[in-house]
Amino acid sequence: MEPLANAFEAHARRCPDQRDVAEAFIALLGDTEDPFLRERLAGHFTASAWLVARDRRRVLLTHHRKLGIWVQLGGHADGDRDLARVALREAEEESGLSGLRVDPEIYDLDRHWIPERKDVPGHWHYDVRYVVHAGNDEAFVVGEESHALAWRDIDAIAVDAEADMSLRRMARKWLRGSALGRDAFGGQP
Repeated sequence: MEPLANAFEAHARRCPDQRDVAEAFIALLGDTEDPFLRERLAGHFTASAWLVARDRRRVLLTHHRKLGIWVQLGGHADGDRDLARVALREAEEESGLSGLRVDPEIYDLDRHWIPERKDVPGHWHYDVRYVVHAGNDEAFVVGEESHALAWRDIDAIAVDAEADMSLRRMARKWLRGSALGRDAFGGQP
């Protein structure tokens, strides 16, 4: 768990506004009940992908079938402790895209409530988000977890009052990095 705790710490240094949430994620790592399993209903880790197009101006979103809102692609860790790998796998499975590449650094953290549905009580998702880059082919396939998929302009998401708050936060973070002539982590595009 130490590498992931170190990654949460590094993220908190890069994004001081997420220090408190990073500390909550670190605390979850120390729980005696495995936080990488969805059966841990007090809360568990998920991973998702800020899947950017080759032009770096669009992101692929899903109109989530269960939640009924537009969000980034992602899913449960289901025991996998490599959350960057989980984000990449979920992006591939939910989009049908190949040739994707994941940045190893954490891009964003978000703890959000998932309402009760059928036989699963409401619970917390501790979502670890990674930047995933599209390859040459951007022709996605809508899977069973989505009503629809769509490439959306990042600048439009940043100002869309109806967009999920965490999507707006990630879009603004991306645009701040782009305005400085670098990617969201400070490297050159």
